Amino acid sequence: MAIVMRMDWDGITVDQYDTIEDLVGWRREPPQGGIYHVAAIDQTGLHVTDVWESAEDFQRFVDTRLMPGVEQMGIAGEPRVVVYPVHKIWAPASGDRQMA
Repeated sequence: MAIVMRMDWDGITVDQYDTIEDLVGWRREPPQGGIYHVAAIDQTGLHVTDVWESAEDFQRFVDTRLMPGVEQMGIAGEPRVVVYPVHKIWAPASGDRQMA
């Protein structure tokens, strides 16, 4: 069952996010089951909304790719993560966009 994952991670900066993205390589090699990813960063830190094919796909990505990259960078702290089952997905203007 598809899921929506919401993550808030205090203190993560734009530079840290971009470095993790390069290190983990989710754009070069998209993770199995990843459908949609939106990241926002403000003065409090990182806010992510993802859609995944399943909770298992998300957890596999976290365990095998994301957290090893985070640990390699020495980033402290833990994100707050909430997972919800998807009711409906609609992306009328989807595409790879950077809004900043």
